[in-house]
Amino acid sequence: MPEVARVPKPETGLRPSRMPFPHMRNCPYLVAVFAAGLLSGFLFFPSMISAQGPWEQAAEQSSEPAKLTPKDSTDVAFAEARRLSQQGKFDEAIAQLDALAAKQPDAKGLAHELGIVHYKKGDYLKAIANFKKDLDENPGDNEAIQLMGLSYYLAGRLADAIAPLEKVQTWYPSANVDAAYILGICYMQTKDYANSRKAFAKMFGVPPDSAASYLFTARMMLRFEFEVVAEEYAKKAVELDPKLPLAHLLLGEIYLFKSRIPEATEQFQKELELNPGDAAVYYKLADAYSRAQKYEDAEKLLQRSIWLDATSTGPYILMGKVLEKKGEPALAARALQRAIAMDPNNSIPHHLLGLAYRDLGQTEDADRELKLSEQLQDRANAKP
Repeated sequence: MPEVARVPKPETGLRPSRMPFPHMRNCPYLVAVFAAGLLSGFLFFPSMISAQGPWEQAAEQSSEPAKLTPKDSTDVAFAEARRLSQQGKFDEAIAQLDALAAKQPDAKGLAHELGIVHYKKGDYLKAIANFKKDLDENPGDNEAIQLMGLSYYLAGRLADAIAPLEKVQTWYPSANVDAAYILGICYMQTKDYANSRKAFAKMFGVPPDSAASYLFTARMMLRFEFEVVAEEYAKKAVELDPKLPLAHLLLGEIYLFKSRIPEATEQFQKELELNPGDAAVYYKLADAYSRAQKYEDAEKLLQRSIWLDATSTGPYILMGKVLEKKGEPALAARALQRAIAMDPNNSIPHHLLGLAYRDLGQTEDADRELKLSEQLQDRANAKP
């Protein structure tokens, strides 16, 4: 199979996540496009040998145009369409193939090539139609099966994507991680949670009934806001292995997501006992304390989180918020300035810094930061 890239988020069918999801912008299984040269040839005419010398014969032969067979014409059209597609000229590539279809409607491989170009263009419904036609002619075209499944997924028709993607799994029983991920999402969205868990277990290479499989599936479900099932699976992971790293952390995040602060705090504290070197645990526990207005405890935990990992903006932003609540706007401003230096396009620290400047009596600075925060938020909301 050709090397492929990652799959972007489907256009429809998936709910937007509130959790950060570095998932999923480029799409797996983009078809590799191979360059092909134009065919040429020279005809030799025996009748001219007696009348001309060898040099005259060569010159005359070079001026004769090559005559292409139907197969040669098809290969040339395919090569040109692939070249155009590789340059991102999808409409021109489609026009090239449509012209071929007008002359040779039964050209072998034509539906396959059209399907690929429509897929790369993002016209997934037309890609599906062409892949279906191609598979009627060539049921063993594994590439078409694979791309048809991805086209269904990207078009938001997740239930239809399952059957072809399941076939992909049989071809790559242990290696095709991206296909397992997409298939797991399709199962999840169609509420087939057991098969979703099996797909994610295959993706991470763990037994399907293990604590780890429940943990991974719960994490994915929380990402797509399946909170009820995520909580159930996270509890199952803890039940199967109470000392499994990150299981209590995830369960705490689910409770925090649901604003169940005491339960979240308890789970974060348990995770901290098992995993005292994880900066994220201190940060999440500090978040729970800050929501309970335990600002002193939250500040101490945030400092520990920053000591362990100074590259994450979350603790600095929360530190600014906590210090502002404590009535220390100058220190809050310093923490928020650090967060902005790390992530200048994040609207949240700009807003909080504006509030800190207002408390410090720096009206112009406050207005500037609040206005910038609003602009960044509007820009983020405007993105598709």
